[in-house]
Amino acid sequence: MSDDSLRLVTVERTRTGHFTATNARGGTIDFGTGTGDGDSTEFTPVELLLAAIGGCTAADVDASTSRHTEPTAFTVTVSGHKVSDDGGNRMTDLAVSFHVTFPAGPQGDRSRSILPRAVAISHDRLCTVSRTVEAGTPVAVSIDDVTAEDAPAQDV
Repeated sequence: MSDDSLRLVTVERTRTGHFTATNARGGTIDFGTGTGDGDSTEFTPVELLLAAIGGCTAADVDASTSRHTEPTAFTVTVSGHKVSDDGGNRMTDLAVSFHVTFPAGPQGDRSRSILPRAVAISHDRLCTVSRTVEAGTPVAVSIDDVTAEDAPAQDV
């Protein structure tokens, strides 16, 4: 794989249950565990996953449909159920719903006619996030550094 295919986000703990993700361009987003011990407006990691699916497909569809005219409304809702069973924690029944309207007239008609195909192409080929989820890509986990900073010395 090439260096230009690499995407990288670093997650740093800011306090108990709260984190900041930073991308390679310096953008940041704060999020938390949603346990109610902090800012209740923070996104949880599961909500970020749903937002990533919605944002990815929204960007694809917007690029195709807004070439002809600006939408008067453009909302993507992503939902799913968080379950915990013998298979572990995971999301099921993921669903993406588009609510897009365009103004009356020929340009709006053209964008409306493109919309179903744009949604299908995003789902079937373009949206990296939902394609990755559907493909079930393995996630490798490692521990890079274990130090005993400020830990008392052990008697041997």
